[in-house]
Amino acid sequence: MSSAASRAGAFDPDLPRMTIGEVMALLSPDFPDVSISKIRFLEEQGLVEPRRTAAGYRKFSSSDVDRLRYVLAAQRDHYLPLRVIRENLQAIDRGLEPPEHPGAAPRVPAAVPAGAPAGDRFDGSAARLRLTRAELLRESGVDGELLDALEGFGVLAPAPGGPWYDGEALEVLRAAAALAAHGIGARHLRVFRTAADREVALAEQVAAPLQRQRSADSAARAEQVAREIAAACLRLHTALVAGALGRVTG
Repeated sequence: MSSAASRAGAFDPDLPRMTIGEVMALLSPDFPDVSISKIRFLEEQGLVEPRRTAAGYRKFSSSDVDRLRYVLAAQRDHYLPLRVIRENLQAIDRGLEPPEHPGAAPRVPAAVPAGAPAGDRFDGSAARLRLTRAELLRESGVDGELLDALEGFGVLAPAPGGPWYDGEALEVLRAAAALAAHGIGARHLRVFRTAADREVALAEQVAAPLQRQRSADSAARAEQVAREIAAACLRLHTALVAGALGRVTG
């Protein structure tokens, strides 16, 4: 790893840097009964997965510590069995909020309000959300027929690399349902997919030179520029539609 990359990684909260003893020292004020053997047991159960050095030593990140805090609190405060805690952690890993009580379904976090600034749609949180088909339909209140139609016309698709749908798919499905209530079917929405793909291509074209640079912050800068362009495209689209609609109805 280059020195520049090392400096950049020094600020990464997920960079493993703590020994198991240091983790126990962090946890013990809130969980006096925690022990090294307890942490090792939770690792054996697959509830936390610290990285290992070449010599086999455990190295924990801040995210690992947060995960352990959740497990220990769930056991102490709610007497949850490890099976339920594991299911809750899997939901958290998919961007969901764990159920409030056993037997309930995980919840999708509140979406960005409709009146929020356009840039808030590009913080990456929606892309991190992973929903099954059943969860997507439940959260949207839409039947599978509309989802099948949207997928058939290429308007919506599972996230790359798996059978999951992200938070943007949920927003697309909700919007498509609202349009369908006015007689606008899935086949009419293909034009939106085409326009979105062209806007993304434009953002990628501008950000590409930044991605080719070798500085430590070039990737982050390229991502920021792409988001700014996408947000500006969204504002432009909204303004154009609002202006045209005003001329039609005015």
